Amino acid sequence: MKSQEQFAEVFVKLKAILEPYASKMIVVHDTSTSYYLDTTYVMKNKQRVFFGAVRMGKAYVSFHLMPVYAFTDLLDGLPPELMKHMQGKSCFNFKAVDEKLFKELAKLTKASAARFKGEKLKKFMQSIGR
Repeated sequence: MKSQEQFAEVFVKLKAILEPYASKMIVVHDTSTSYYLDTTYVMKNKQRVFFGAVRMGKAYVSFHLMPVYAFTDLLDGLPPELMKHMQGKSCFNFKAVDEKLFKELAKLTKASAARFKGEKLKKFMQSIGR
């Protein structure tokens, strides 16, 4: 399988992890190479708070999840195999479909969505002055 075809499959699987949250968020991008969600919370600078995204690049497919940057304890107990895919503080990169890791990522996304809504998000944003 060509890498771009493989990346397209990875993109579809990762996008499926974020899609269940779209109805309660703002879909900023929805293309064949980029899927981007913002929360409905608006900061003082009139910008919405970023929740997560999937982006297909040349070397890998990136899955961004901002709540893990804001609430690092969400990463506690993640399997080392998934942590090996982490780049930076809120991004996971994949070159191939890995159903086991994607299930873990789906659980992390669910926990992240629960933490990044309503009063919890509002309190966090106020604590950092946003």
